[in-house]
Amino acid sequence: MPTHRSIDAHVARVGLLVTLLLVASQALAQPEPSALIDQQHCMFCHTNDAPFLAPSFQEIANRYRDNPNAQVMLEHKLRVGGRAHWGNMAMPSPAERGGPLSPEDAHTLVEWVLRH
Repeated sequence: MPTHRSIDAHVARVGLLVTLLLVASQALAQPEPSALIDQQHCMFCHTNDAPFLAPSFQEIANRYRDNPNAQVMLEHKLRVGGRAHWGNMAMPSPAERGGPLSPEDAHTLVEWVLRH
């Protein structure tokens, strides 16, 4: 007959497995938008996890993740360019980056960055 301790350990393992599966399924459901990243030349100035010419995607996510207005502000900045918020480099206009960006594509990119 199982003991209370062994049942608790089993429940903890099942809970951990469920959590890992949820995290993995979210990661698979929302892949990196590689074509948009390439089209907009994002990696010319940004990296995933270290500052380069501009802040890393991880730094951007850390700064704006809990800001309720960040999504709209960042999407606008992607669509039109904008003044420097980090050091001296401003966000180039779409014409300087690879062409126009639809509201849907800007939304996709910002969601991806904020998941870092």
